[in-house]
Amino acid sequence: MEDYIKASMLDNEDEGRLIDSILTERGIPHQMRSYHDTAFDGLYQTQKGWGYVSAPASYEEEIIEIISDLRKAANHP
Repeated sequence: MEDYIKASMLDNEDEGRLIDSILTERGIPHQMRSYHDTAFDGLYQTQKGWGYVSAPASYEEEIIEIISDLRKAANHP
C-alpha cells in the first residue's frame, strides 16, 4: 500500500467538497484534511488555507490537474 502525501492545498470548504466528490467519482483514493480546530475557532484556516487533500504519490499529478482545471473554470465564467 502506497503512503499518502499532501497532494494539494484547498482554498475553502466548497472547493474541498467539490474535489472530494470528483475524486470519489473517479475512484481516486484520497483523504480530505481541514485545518479547522474548534479550540482555536478556525484560526489556522485564515493563515494556512482551508485544508488539503492527501493521496498516494502516484495520483498527485492527476489531482493537481483536476484542481487546476476547476480553478481556471471558476475564474472564467
